[in-house]
Amino acid sequence: MTKRVFLITGVPCSGKTTVLWNAVNALKESGYSVGGMLSQEIRVRGERLGFEILSLSSPKRGLLAHVNQKTGPQIGKYRVNIEDLERVGTQSIAEAVEKCDVVVIDEIGPMELLSEEFKDTTQKALDSCKVVVAVIHYRVEAGLITRVKNRQDVEIFEVTLENRDNIYKVITERVVKSLRSNTENPS
Repeated sequence: MTKRVFLITGVPCSGKTTVLWNAVNALKESGYSVGGMLSQEIRVRGERLGFEILSLSSPKRGLLAHVNQKTGPQIGKYRVNIEDLERVGTQSIAEAVEKCDVVVIDEIGPMELLSEEFKDTTQKALDSCKVVVAVIHYRVEAGLITRVKNRQDVEIFEVTLENRDNIYKVITERVVKSLRSNTENPS
């Protein structure tokens, strides 16, 4: 079976999002349309204070979580902004399923899984005929993450200090192979 879902995992601060950014840029340079959501850390003087959500296909951005967020569910020292997650992240994933060759989801983790809308939209992306590249939380083994990992069409890449500078090339190669296979054998 052709792999269609590519998951990136690794310990915190291993470079998962950087690997994903590099793969996205390489896919775009190869002429593929890529959409969905990316996360990026908010750091001040080296200290991580939160996470921002970025849309890959529009200028939309939002706050996923922050130490100074006053409302929302709490994960560790962060409060999660469900409204921005759904307004930017979930909508960007849904738009990518409709319009793009590749759907990017950064990340499927405890913060994002607090939103039923995010979970439903992510499941729809996974059930679509689109190629999906997603970052998954390293330790969470429950619900949607477990179901995703156990799919027959999944390939998982673990980012380590040793491979983080080059693993995006392997991921990009596998994604392109899957895209070409989908083009040659449409379902």
